[in-house]
Amino acid sequence: MKKVTAFIGTPRKKHTYEAVRELLDRLEALGDVECEMVHLTDYRIEMCRGCKLCFEKGEEYCPLKDDRDAVIEKIMASDGVVFASPNYSFQVSAVLKAFLDRLGFMCHRPRFHGRAFTSVIVQGFHGGGKIVRYLNFLGMCLGFDVVKGTCATALEPMTEKEQRKRDKAISTQSRKFYEALSRPSDHAPSMLMLMGFRMGRQSVKYTLDESARDFQYYSEKGWLDSDYFYPTRLGVLKRSVGALADAYYGRKYIKRGPG
Repeated sequence: MKKVTAFIGTPRKKHTYEAVRELLDRLEALGDVECEMVHLTDYRIEMCRGCKLCFEKGEEYCPLKDDRDAVIEKIMASDGVVFASPNYSFQVSAVLKAFLDRLGFMCHRPRFHGRAFTSVIVQGFHGGGKIVRYLNFLGMCLGFDVVKGTCATALEPMTEKEQRKRDKAISTQSRKFYEALSRPSDHAPSMLMLMGFRMGRQSVKYTLDESARDFQYYSEKGWLDSDYFYPTRLGVLKRSVGALADAYYGRKYIKRGPG
């Protein structure tokens, strides 16, 4: 049984909630999936102060003692994750953005490998596509296997045409997300993910020292010398591209030197 948790950035049980409910219902209908909806407004998530202690020393040194870790634990207990939000001023809602900002250290030290990710954005008129692309990229940085999110348009009241378009998009999204949930955890990464890993690894190697938490984390995970974030088989092409990326980014960060 796979566990999917949707984190919703609004307390209203209207169009965003209904779109997520539709996605989760379709996933459960495909079989062996248990779903949960979490409203972030039920948790106390404080605004990041930019002190950078989570980057430099570790997330446990964050001075904000709120519910961040309780939400992270829910993500860690899930095989698949959905982030959902209405389009507020051409960005995710404030509560979702506050939580995403608090995950900044995980873009440096990703840990959600082997988990599927997608997003649902609901808008009135325009701009939601850019939000979906932002969440796609963020999900990749956090280590997820990303399934392209959905942007639905929903005015008040929602028209039949809007309903049909939303349902069609979510139907496709649910099938692709289900496939991602079923994918072996040691599957080969995409070329983009491989390049991202090699770039990040070379940056850590050549711009940080052993006192830096990022360097310690990569060393603990064995990433300073591995092919990828997790054991996997790379084909000839990806091995070659990986070696070229190591050489290119190695030279780049050696010239830059320690930060």
